[in-house]
Amino acid sequence: MSETTTELPVVVIGAGPAGLAAAAHLVDRGLEPLVLEAGPVAGAAVREWAHVRLFSRWGEVVDPAAEKLLAPTGWIKPAEDTYPSGGDWAERYLQPLADVLGEQVRYDARVTGVSRAGRDRIVDADREAQPFVVHYESTDGREQRVFARAVIDASGTWSTPSPAGGSGLAAIGEKAAADRITYRVPDLKDPATRARYAGKRTVVIGSGASAFTALAYLADLAKSDDGQGTHAAWILRRGISGSTFGGGEADQLPARGALGLAAKAAVDGGYADAVTGFRTDAFERDGEGRVILIGEDGRRLDQVDEVIVLTGFRPDLSFLGELRLALDERLQAPTALAPLIDPNQHSCGTVYPHGVNELSHPEKDVYLVGMKSYSRAPTFLAMTGYEQVRSITAHLAGDREAAERVELTLPETGVCGGAGLFDEPEATEATGGGCCAAPATLTIGSAPASSGGC
Repeated sequence: MSETTTELPVVVIGAGPAGLAAAAHLVDRGLEPLVLEAGPVAGAAVREWAHVRLFSRWGEVVDPAAEKLLAPTGWIKPAEDTYPSGGDWAERYLQPLADVLGEQVRYDARVTGVSRAGRDRIVDADREAQPFVVHYESTDGREQRVFARAVIDASGTWSTPSPAGGSGLAAIGEKAAADRITYRVPDLKDPATRARYAGKRTVVIGSGASAFTALAYLADLAKSDDGQGTHAAWILRRGISGSTFGGGEADQLPARGALGLAAKAAVDGGYADAVTGFRTDAFERDGEGRVILIGEDGRRLDQVDEVIVLTGFRPDLSFLGELRLALDERLQAPTALAPLIDPNQHSCGTVYPHGVNELSHPEKDVYLVGMKSYSRAPTFLAMTGYEQVRSITAHLAGDREAAERVELTLPETGVCGGAGLFDEPEATEATGGGCCAAPATLTIGSAPASSGGC
């Protein structure tokens, strides 16, 4: 890299938790960051789930380098053992951090393309000596560009939720039923949203923390004076096993374990019915506009008023098309990271902390970090992203020893066995996959094979 190139900033895409942490680490290392944020404020995506409480404590979602940068401003760190909501996280940490960075954060700057200056994807000659060129658009449509010595993409996956269809594509009729579908956990404290679900039948599709949260919220609504008649059907693509509800009390993040227990309580309490082995193939509408879901096996579920699709997220790779990335063919995560997070294989314990070695690509000095680095895998934690950017910025600063040093121990999930994408054989299903066997009370109602009613 030429002397001129090294004088350029490191462009960070996204002013969310991982992106702002990357900027803080760059400042700490004496490198200049330039953060390009598509939204009008810091943590714009986080603010869209402001009503949801994190299962990580404040002490686990504040990056050490960021805290160091904030300290001279008089910023007071919230109590470490308390749990922020998304709104708390954005207002009390992310925005103050972005404010400290000042003009090193540009808002309303949506990145549309990244390449090597004067070199498209094909050209080898003198490639690594060229700076990166990053194109972005402002809200008024003006096109701009900036040159960079390195690019850290922390743009996340929030803008690209996965569809309901079991094939990974939108189910037939899913787009036509958009007025009855949300791909986010609804805020049932908002009067208009509450009225939408109160007294209604709602399908929840998904098996992760977001689905657990939605089931718990709907159960609380059903118990309230204004929510009588509220009922949920919980669609699971797999059967019920010991890992269905997470690690419970064995989870080293207690609030994460509690989410699964809350979902189980919703089912056990009769506020939700579990429909197992159901992979959505199509949406139909009845004469009143209600939704009928049809499975790949032909099962038809009873009409519902609303559908909450929480089947995960996927990365937007469209603006990285001119870069030479090494991505796993299944997860679309960096190839060296993918085996560590693959839900087909991921087993007891957790992903071990990782950094620049696992996140490097054939294109030198470009990195996908944070939620985007996990792509379609569902087990990302904020503290994982902080360790990633610590390692990467150390590498960019020439401190190889620090880049390869592990400075984080992740909490265990309390779940044994890979998440899997399809049902396990019946023998495995009955025992819950071995070391995390299902409790004897875990006999919740799946729909009869004949009708699929819920």
